[in-house]
Amino acid sequence: MTFKRYAGVGAGALALSLVLALPALAQTAAPEAATEAPAAAAEFASAKDTAFIFNTLLFLMGGFLVMWMAAGFAMLEAGLVRTKNVSMQCLKNVALYSIAGIMYLLVGYNLMYTNVDGGFFGSFGVYGWPASGTANEGDYAVASDWFFQMVFVATAASIVSGTLAERIKLWPFLLFTVILTGFMYPITGSWKWGQGWLDAMGFSDFAGSTIVHSVGGWAALAGALVLGARRGKYGPDGAVHPLPGSSMPLATLGTFILWLGWFGFNGASQLAMGTNSDVSDISRIFANTNLAACGGVVAAILLTQVIYKKVDITMALNGALAGLVSITAEPLTPGPVTAIIIGAIGGVIVVFAVPMLDKLKIDDVVGAIPVHLLAGIWGTLAVPLTNGETSFGTQIIGILAYGVFTFGVSLVVWFILKATMGIRVSAEEEALGLDKAEIGVEAYPEFSGSGMRS
Repeated sequence: MTFKRYAGVGAGALALSLVLALPALAQTAAPEAATEAPAAAAEFASAKDTAFIFNTLLFLMGGFLVMWMAAGFAMLEAGLVRTKNVSMQCLKNVALYSIAGIMYLLVGYNLMYTNVDGGFFGSFGVYGWPASGTANEGDYAVASDWFFQMVFVATAASIVSGTLAERIKLWPFLLFTVILTGFMYPITGSWKWGQGWLDAMGFSDFAGSTIVHSVGGWAALAGALVLGARRGKYGPDGAVHPLPGSSMPLATLGTFILWLGWFGFNGASQLAMGTNSDVSDISRIFANTNLAACGGVVAAILLTQVIYKKVDITMALNGALAGLVSITAEPLTPGPVTAIIIGAIGGVIVVFAVPMLDKLKIDDVVGAIPVHLLAGIWGTLAVPLTNGETSFGTQIIGILAYGVFTFGVSLVVWFILKATMGIRVSAEEEALGLDKAEIGVEAYPEFSGSGMRS
């Protein structure tokens, strides 16, 4: 069988070579056909055009992978909230993604990237791109860059959604999302990625451990403090009462979707795919991203076994995410073993930070503050360990700047929303569940009897 298989291949190759030889023989026999060769060769893309095509493709592929992370957040949150609040979380995630897209077009992109020039924010105005059929200038298509940057904004807003689940009203949350995605995130993003003042200082955050994840984490922390804990979460004696999520399969699915999307998040942040070295770096980023997540999972599993004598699936899932957040600030320069260690420390942070927040009575439903804020800080601090062009001093300045601005502005916005329209549902509505109280559509009506017919 093997001989026949390769014999067939050899015969096919011989026939193919004879067919391919015919044009050459024809050119010899008919000299006038040779004059058509230069015109045909001109149809091939130049090296510059080829790089343009691959760079644009990187933005588009990376963009839809990061967009897929919106599904990951939705499934993770749906699995970690109680049954009576699942529809609400799904609605919030599809709504915040849509709001992020509109706000980033209307004001966010220009505020983040246009005329920053070493300052604190860019220009106000609606962003746009060339008309159809128009060749774009530069190294990539304009709309592809906007799309790739936009999906990052939605990620920051998703972090807030999970922390404040099960007790926040829908409309105040959506109004906060408008402010976060249209103004707060673009302003802070301009400081580094828009070539603002932190970029001039040498602050480094490759794909957004701080710029995306810690920003979302700071906003979530401010909201959790103003909103308060879920009723029944903490007893008067300081006891912590677990409120188990509705579906560990959904939470696990969400984690794997996020894990997959992170390859676009980190890999496409190389921002170029037109050369051998760029593609080689992207592959290195992919590998380090994956290894960091693996390190986070293993560390969380081992640590929970040692501390609690049982492995906690929610800690394992958040360990993966913490590992991914930790490596996001610098996924290129670490070696593979270092990437595992960076991710593993992220997993350790989650295991210790979750009970710490409970002691402080800060109710974070999905563990987003340990995963995105604390692991994001760790990842940003770790950059100088492998990137010699950065310094711990500059990294700390950046972390503090993002924290002070985002936490401070978020507190003000949450207090204004609380004073004007209220941000928390009533005790009766919280007990009933936000699926019924806020949106009138239950995720699992048969569990409550609403879907049963007489």
